[in-house]
Amino acid sequence: MTTPSATSVKPPMKTTQEALTHLLSRATPVDQVETVSTQDALGRILAKDILSQVDVPPMDNTQMDGYAVRTADIQKAGTSFKVSQRIPAGHVGTTLEPGTVARIFTGASIPDGADAVVMQELCELNGDEVKILELPAPGQWIRKQGEDLTAGQVCLTQGTLLRAQELGVAASAGYAQLPVFRKLKVAAFFTGDELTLPGEALKPGGIYNSNRDTLLACIRSLGCEATDLGIVPDTLEATRAALRQAAQGYDLIITSGGVSVGEEDHVKPAVSAEGYLDLWQIAMKPGKPLAFGAVKNPVNNPQGSSDTWFMGLPGNPVSSFVTFLLFVRPFIAKMQGRVSYQAPSITMRADFDWLKPDRRNEFLRVRMNAEGGLDLFPNQGSGVLTSASWADGLLDNPPSQVIKKGDLVKYIPFAGML
Repeated sequence: MTTPSATSVKPPMKTTQEALTHLLSRATPVDQVETVSTQDALGRILAKDILSQVDVPPMDNTQMDGYAVRTADIQKAGTSFKVSQRIPAGHVGTTLEPGTVARIFTGASIPDGADAVVMQELCELNGDEVKILELPAPGQWIRKQGEDLTAGQVCLTQGTLLRAQELGVAASAGYAQLPVFRKLKVAAFFTGDELTLPGEALKPGGIYNSNRDTLLACIRSLGCEATDLGIVPDTLEATRAALRQAAQGYDLIITSGGVSVGEEDHVKPAVSAEGYLDLWQIAMKPGKPLAFGAVKNPVNNPQGSSDTWFMGLPGNPVSSFVTFLLFVRPFIAKMQGRVSYQAPSITMRADFDWLKPDRRNEFLRVRMNAEGGLDLFPNQGSGVLTSASWADGLLDNPPSQVIKKGDLVKYIPFAGML
């Protein structure tokens, strides 16, 4: 019996965690910063800590329509008081005279001397007097000055993804403009002579290219500038030419298809010729073939590097989608400068049996049900893209792990990734 040479022995496939750790170790956050209006900052990544310019709220104000009172004046419920002033929002009242109350409206400043607000539903108005029907507690229904933010306090931290609520915080802190990291520039192309664009007539043996729309939408949903370089013929020369084109002016190249080991799969040799690969196969299902490396670029990319990162995804639609979520998304998020880039997961109950697991790490398409558990899409094939549309997340199942109804499992919601 002959012993196989070292070069003929295939290296073991990386686990999903090993692969992700490797990818993230290579991702370098961008450092170029630009200033945009707060209204245009949705989906951008904050480039530095933001300090509040004011106290929020800037003064004590009422949370309710009602009456501002001195609690010391109210000894028992049912006592009537004269209404001495009326304070709408945006106006400042005078000092509240003892033995009187002030009519006040939501958001209005609390007058000096008042220490509580009684909501109007607990009052009875009779002419210029009002009867207080319930004893108020000091501080009741009053928002204190600076209870949300104080001037000089950090209100948003560097690396924060700016959602609608963060933009509201920035506005309340007095910011009309925000410093953000520049957008990543991502180029994508797709290999396969069988691919046809939607809207065109299918040629014999052809299929519509669903990965193009799926992946470009995924890239754009992460706030990147996405450029579609189209469908590339299944030849080594065409693939190398597409890589050289994509390397110029982009931070990342993403391809779909051609990353397996067949005679018509040219991505691996093309990348090796134009740059290098340092990650290949991953022990996962769907999505075993995943290529990662870089393409040499004679002209520096936007980051000022002579290498442009490359990630080659499988051609099967579900495999392409899942590998994007699990690997490309966190890689992009770290490059964008985000502080949080790992996919969130939740422990949930499986409401199904999975009795023939694969020896690889499986990512099953599942959906939450009304009973608080997870249902399984019946066809888990890597070409069944409707499973991803039906699902609202992935079940991360360890290698060879049987699942029985009622078992607790790891659920990764799509909502936390796109």
